[in-house]
Amino acid sequence: MARRPPRKPLQLGRPSPIPASPAKAVLDRVANPHANTNYVARFTAPEFTTLCPITGQPDFAHLVIDYVPGRYCVESKSLKLYLNSFRNHGAFHEDCTVAIGKKLTALLKPKYLRIGGYWYPRGGMPIDVFWQTGKLPKDVWVPDQGVAPYRGRG
Repeated sequence: MARRPPRKPLQLGRPSPIPASPAKAVLDRVANPHANTNYVARFTAPEFTTLCPITGQPDFAHLVIDYVPGRYCVESKSLKLYLNSFRNHGAFHEDCTVAIGKKLTALLKPKYLRIGGYWYPRGGMPIDVFWQTGKLPKDVWVPDQGVAPYRGRG
């Protein structure tokens, strides 16, 4: 019988520098303590930062990630480090938002996941990006993401 190699320890509980890029970041998952119950876990990153791939100027977003876990939950410290790894990474708004959703989906295999990327204006125009996968279970309540549409000084 083949033995599985030991799993690398979680980043939780030990010093963990911010990864140099999203490609070098490691997302950890943990067992869902309520795998037989449908519920929503929400992560909000109100100060997400990345770089414009053309100008190199910083871009800022308010990210909201909602998911209904299956067998696994994302470990929050690893998620924070992963999101912080974008701060020196050049990518368009659409790419960042969708890539984050897809990476979480590949790791967790959630029943449902949605991500809202509420980007602050670049060139005078805000860009909001939304992506989701899976089917929301009927018995689950998902509140509005609570991010107001962009308003100028109005």
